Order: sequence, then structure tokens, then C-alpha cells
Amino acid sequence: MIDAKRTPDERFANLPDCPWAPHYIDDLPGYEGLRAARIDEGPQGADRTFLCLHGEPSWSYLYRRMIPAFLESGARVVAPDLYGFGRSDKPVRQADYSFYFHRNYLLALVERLDLKNITLVVQDWGGVLGLTLPVDDGFAARLDRLIVMNTVLATGASVGPGFTAWKTYALSKPDLPVGALIARGTPHLTPDEIAAYDAPYPDASYKAGAQIFPALVPVEPDMAGAELGRAAREWWSNEWTGQSFMAVGDADPVLGPPQMAVLRATIRGCPEPMMIAGGGHFVQEWGEPIARAALVAFGGR
Repeated sequence: MIDAKRTPDERFANLPDCPWAPHYIDDLPGYEGLRAARIDEGPQGADRTFLCLHGEPSWSYLYRRMIPAFLESGARVVAPDLYGFGRSDKPVRQADYSFYFHRNYLLALVERLDLKNITLVVQDWGGVLGLTLPVDDGFAARLDRLIVMNTVLATGASVGPGFTAWKTYALSKPDLPVGALIARGTPHLTPDEIAAYDAPYPDASYKAGAQIFPALVPVEPDMAGAELGRAAREWWSNEWTGQSFMAVGDADPVLGPPQMAVLRATIRGCPEPMMIAGGGHFVQEWGEPIARAALVAFGGR
């Protein structure tokens, strides 16, 4: 049994520009008793679904600037919170966090919700996990399009000195200052928006996932997920035939233009990226024009 904490609901009262009520599930196979949260808006029977995957140490709140545009297109939007983040339950032991624990959760959730014609929307850990999902044939059959932002396909190689510094910093801070970290590269955030990023964490005992996640990125060949990342690299290079859209925050010192150029070369048919001048790592905070440009590139839907 995994010992986990549940953030009190009142911590999420009056979130700026995020009016959507959470949806919960607590009986996924292998995760029984752990409550997972998601934003789930738009028609359940829509012919397209935008699956929006957040990263570290953010949560689905990060997509609030993109969700309205996706909904206007008539689509369904599903933005889950990974365990340890957002409104989802937070295992208190770092040892309970792993690459496959979170990847398998995403696969189980997609299957339970029976999502089809998926536009996969990823950034940061959303890409580290999400870009490996098509290696599973069941997910590949559900996937239609890709929107990719400031992330990496982790294959067991170094991501660069910026990432190494970030990993070292996170491991040294049990009480990681989440809101302040996100605000550092996102200067237009208001105090209330910064507070929304701090909301999932009443105290340091809720932050095991936020602290350990950088150390789980497969940056060495034998790390968990590295072999899968290499298989995913082959899949995106050789098997992918859908439409792709890439946006890059050009001020990201960790996963910025150089890393995204490598990823673009991996994704078969990926067009030139939309560059967000001054955009930081959490580029969804510049997300409305990104969402609308992606919809235009996809033919308006």
C-alpha cells in the first residue's frame, strides 16, 4: 500500500482563469486507492481529444491558457495531474516514484477513458513520458496528432549542463519553492497565479515527487525508461505519419532551441517550430497563440 497525502480541496479555491471542476478516479488497475485528478472538458463524444500532459513541478493548471482555444474547436480536452502533482494524491516516499509508475498510469487512464483521435500535447516531463506512449500499440492506434513544446525524448544520454544543475538543485531542496521557480522564467505571472502553482503543496511533506522527478529522467543508458526512449525515437523517426506542431520558448536555458532542434530532427515530418520570443521553459504560459497557431496548422480543428 502506497502512503500518500491528499491536498485539501480548499487549497484550490478561486484559481485564476481556471474555472473547470476536477474529475477524479481512484480505481485504476494497479493504482487502487490512489486518487488521480484531471481536467476533462468538452463533449465526451467529440471526434477529437486533446490530451495535455504537464511536467515538473507544474500541474494541469499550466494549460489554462490553451484549453479555451481547444474547446472552441469542438474537441474534448483531458489534462491529467500526475501522481505527486496538482490535485492528484501525493506519495510521500521518493521510492514510490518511477518512470514506469507514471507512464503506466497514463496508459491506464487513456484506456479507461477510451480516448480516441488523440492530439498529444506535451512539455517537460509530459514529453519525457508522453513521447514514449506510442511504443505501446494500443496507444499508437489512438494517436492522431502531436503538439510538442520544450521537452526531450530521454534515451539515456545527457540532456546538458543546464539540466544537470537543475537536478542537483532539486535534490538539495526538500521544500522546493515551486511557485517561485516557475515564476523565475515566467515574469508575467501574477501573485495569485504563483500561488496556484504552490497550492498543491501545503508543506514539504507533499513534495517528494517535485523533488525526485528530475533525478528520474533517463540520462544514462541503463536507467529506467532509457531503452523505451530509444524505441520511441525509432518510432517517431520511422512509424509516425500524423501531423505535428512544435513551439519553442527560446529563453529556456535547459530545454530550449538546441534541444528542440534535436527533437525536431527525430520526429518524422515535423515542420519548422513556432519560436516564442522571450518564452521560458513553461511555455504554456504563452499558450493561447500557440494553441491557435496549432489549430490553424491542423486545419482549424
